[in-house]
Amino acid sequence: MNQRQIICNAQIPGYQGLQNIVIDRQNIIEQITDKKIEIQPQDSVLDITGDYISLGGVDLQINGGLGLAFPDLEITDIPKLKEICDYLWQQGVDAFLPTIVTTSIDKIQRSLYAIQSFIKQQSNSELTAKILGVHLEGPFLNYAKRGAHPEQYLLPLTIDLLKQVIGDYQHLVKIITLAPELDSTGKAIKYLKEHNIIISLGHSLATETEAEKAFKLGASMITHSFNAMPSLHHRQPGLLGAAIVNNSVYCGLIADGKHVSPTMIKVLLNSSSNPNKIFLVSDALAPIGLSDGVYPWDSRTITVKDGTASLPDGTLSGTTLPLLTAVQNLVRWDICSPQKAIALATESPRKAINLPGIATGHRLSRSRLTGLRLLTNGAYKLLNRIQETAPPKPAVTVGQSANLLRWNYQPDIKGLTWERICSVTLVR
Repeated sequence: MNQRQIICNAQIPGYQGLQNIVIDRQNIIEQITDKKIEIQPQDSVLDITGDYISLGGVDLQINGGLGLAFPDLEITDIPKLKEICDYLWQQGVDAFLPTIVTTSIDKIQRSLYAIQSFIKQQSNSELTAKILGVHLEGPFLNYAKRGAHPEQYLLPLTIDLLKQVIGDYQHLVKIITLAPELDSTGKAIKYLKEHNIIISLGHSLATETEAEKAFKLGASMITHSFNAMPSLHHRQPGLLGAAIVNNSVYCGLIADGKHVSPTMIKVLLNSSSNPNKIFLVSDALAPIGLSDGVYPWDSRTITVKDGTASLPDGTLSGTTLPLLTAVQNLVRWDICSPQKAIALATESPRKAINLPGIATGHRLSRSRLTGLRLLTNGAYKLLNRIQETAPPKPAVTVGQSANLLRWNYQPDIKGLTWERICSVTLVR
């Protein structure tokens, strides 16, 4: 690439007013400023007239896709895992954590081996969602709040069992969801913290006191706020109440309208000591990308209707809605501004796992585009092909390549749409 790219008049999460973005010849964001940019003759310029710009989404809790559940992964499923990554990219997701829910230790180990094998062959030059690590949701969960997790595989929370479950994949496991009340000593959380695994509290009956103790020991997240935990109560704040008032704790949230009422989502956002600590998750199950219907799920079945999945007894088990649908829901329900909603799926999840958000120095991935046309100054121009350049391959859990999303908001209908910036590529 021998020219800079400049995006003008963009609204960006975390920035006040309209901003101009300069992307240098190495495809790195060189500057974000509200000052006028001196345009050079060779620059490619796109004026987006107040639309929003963000990185792609990061989904920290997704249980499968296109009919494949991540707890069922085998080494022979690597081609299907590639299809899932491609599908998520098409849904605006830059990166994700395959989530392995409660199952046998043997199956957890097989899934971790398959994911590790896939990561080793995944190329950063491809336009596909990247796997940043794994989220283990269980098996150290409270029986009374197990939800859809199979009871026969729940385990006590001990260091010995943690070692058996994680095995040789400490470098791969990024997050583990557990119920802190299962270990009154706190040794398990200390062990995980020492091994740089993020502890998320969930599927739990933890009291406010038990939650506060876990946060002091190093837990920094809660899994799907409101779900599989005691409700907020004015005399018993519980796990969720303790998390809301703790400025260091990130709260995952499912925004399909069924798992949590839109009103309670608004309560969460308005009451949190730091709304930037809320992040959206899809909690999508294997049927994401497929139509509504009845599907196998471990030894049971789930029914998917209007994007929400449940067991035969009515227990909610997840969704089949892509992550960015949750962003659109928040705006459509008039819960928060478009900029805030966008940040909950693109900025907050990155910060929750210690990745940078959109800023100078962020390397963007490239695309190959030929023959697209864009209306510029009243005339159509033919776009030149942009050659793909691969950024250096980052470590699995600390880096990611990304592409920009452009969002358009229509306030009269509270409609928010998005497209990858490569589909409106800059022209000279």
